[in-house]
Amino acid sequence: MNQDQYRKLSSELNGPEDIDKVSREYGIERELALIIYTQRITRDATARFYVVKNQIGRIAAQYDRGVGLTELARRSCFPPVLLAYLLFLHKGLPRRRFWQHVRCPENILDQRLRREISGAVAADVIYSPRGEELQRERGRRGERWLFDWLDRRQVKFMTERDLKNLKQYTKTPDALFMKPMMIGGRRVAWMESKANFGDAVEIKRNLKKQLIPYVKLFGPGVVVYWYGYISGVSPPEGITLVDADFFREGHAPVARPAEGRVTAAAASAGGEPWCAPPEPQVEHAEPTLPDPVKREATRTGV
Repeated sequence: MNQDQYRKLSSELNGPEDIDKVSREYGIERELALIIYTQRITRDATARFYVVKNQIGRIAAQYDRGVGLTELARRSCFPPVLLAYLLFLHKGLPRRRFWQHVRCPENILDQRLRREISGAVAADVIYSPRGEELQRERGRRGERWLFDWLDRRQVKFMTERDLKNLKQYTKTPDALFMKPMMIGGRRVAWMESKANFGDAVEIKRNLKKQLIPYVKLFGPGVVVYWYGYISGVSPPEGITLVDADFFREGHAPVARPAEGRVTAAAASAGGEPWCAPPEPQVEHAEPTLPDPVKREATRTGV
């Protein structure tokens, strides 16, 4: 998909109801349409957070006159759960209590509040508990695909969790090889899983926050965008972009490493390889919020 195709497709994803339509019309998987919609909406929510926050007094007055929360979200072009967050904090509801309501709206005693928050949760495919869990599971699934591919090829590597246990690195890729491998004709030291679509904005952000630091710490590596990436992108030296087709084409690491993943302790002591257990599931508390929301929470302490 080139930049013009991506821009046209993204511009037609204005609401959750457009996801299936765009998927059919463009002949793409529904999951990809949902991912592109999610990326567009989360960026817009971040960019417009303070604009909507500055209007929350007027929005609250409309709510008090009986206008529903999902209708207010539609008028504001803002995710329903995030608008509810701003609205009810403005009305004095503690932040922690709000997220408890989002998790379990059926426990809310006030009839209108229960109805409005239930409606916002049902309408929001991104910031609702269900939307957030889908994003987390997509990320876990991408890592499982990567780890299974490496395990089947008897590649010895350390996971991000293992590396964090070492407490030696400020940045940690999903898989760091115990010795460099030849993959796709390139000598690489690590692989990173991205269970999203690599458009220009996403790739630039990943390069700055993760990928370039990985190269400085560990050397060249591969990042896989499981749902594809914009054609014509030229990443910096030391970084190779691939998508799911790379794994279907039978590329294999060239080396004779020991099998399996290893713990931080085993890596330090030269012990036997050990397969790390699955990452623990974390109960939903609140979604991955736009940076302005997180900054507000840190500043106010509520």
